[in-house]
Amino acid sequence: MRKRTRGHDLAGLRRLNTTVVLRALHRRSPQTLAELAAGTALSRPTVEAALEDLTAQGWVTEAAAGERARGRPARRFRFRAEAGYVLGADIGLHKMVLLLADLGGTVLAHERADIDPAMGGGPRLALLQRSMEDFLAAHGARRDAVRARCVGVPGVVDTGGHVTSVVVPEWSGVDLGRHLADGEPGHTLVENDVNLAVLAERWQGAATLAGDVVCVLTGHRVSCALAIGGRLHRGGRGGAGELGLLPLLGLNTAQDALAWPGPRRPGESEVAALARAADAADPRALAATADFADRLTPGIAALALAVDPELIVLTGGATPLGSHLVPLLEERLRPLTLHLPRVALSTLGERGVALGAVRKALDRVEEELLADPAD
Repeated sequence: MRKRTRGHDLAGLRRLNTTVVLRALHRRSPQTLAELAAGTALSRPTVEAALEDLTAQGWVTEAAAGERARGRPARRFRFRAEAGYVLGADIGLHKMVLLLADLGGTVLAHERADIDPAMGGGPRLALLQRSMEDFLAAHGARRDAVRARCVGVPGVVDTGGHVTSVVVPEWSGVDLGRHLADGEPGHTLVENDVNLAVLAERWQGAATLAGDVVCVLTGHRVSCALAIGGRLHRGGRGGAGELGLLPLLGLNTAQDALAWPGPRRPGESEVAALARAADAADPRALAATADFADRLTPGIAALALAVDPELIVLTGGATPLGSHLVPLLEERLRPLTLHLPRVALSTLGERGVALGAVRKALDRVEEELLADPAD
């Protein structure tokens, strides 16, 4: 019995050491054997054994000659970001965006498609499933190599993955993650779209240096999300920041101000045409933009007073109006807030939500891959 227990303990210790080395390479690659031993406080033989295990499992490889620092012939090892993929998706009322990324977060492929806003919940879900399969096949990504996929949807998503949606009513009460998984390998996650937008802004966008952030997703609808202390704040049931559901604040009708009866160029969106007219100082366009700012202000002010954020980020379909909208919002928020937060415009474009989905999928893979075996 004692021998079996000791063997079990040794196996557990080897797994723990392997995880420690993997964490180190995931954090910084490439590294030499000496650097890994120094950084992990493990002996060289222990690091060598861990590298053998990780190489056999496909997570680590020796860095190519071109990746070696000059004058340093020592063998260097790196985490294989190409060992798998994550898939991020954003499916809204009017469009779908898909992103394929490696395990280092590098986006390898991008696809966008328009959707008929009248499409029902069932056909919309089937379209998403079919599009994800076709997208992976078109870019040579094996389904079993996709470690996680995350889908952003317009609705509140609770901790169990069930959706409450006024945008796609047929999805309310449905466990979309279970439907989308349907035997697929890897994790399948579903999250509210603006929650993913704030993750993207914290990762690669306007909020990388901010801890407390309000993210406002604008366009065909307006919704908000919060990051507090640098972490997404979902609330007890996933509804934190959803002030668009409160008619009294007017966010639920703010998008009506963006209706633009003026001329549009071929393929130009309504908001892009409105922004072009505002840039040309068209009085009607400037008035529409001011009306939009008026409608956004009460809800944003309420969140600013509740959270006292460092930063408010505007993202989504209305960002072409940003150069006009940001100063208007600052002007209107100043007398309503104790401390006026900085207002910034997202630079992530239409990829924002899908990029946040990539980040959430990567977080899940990393949690599993780098979990402490002793826990």
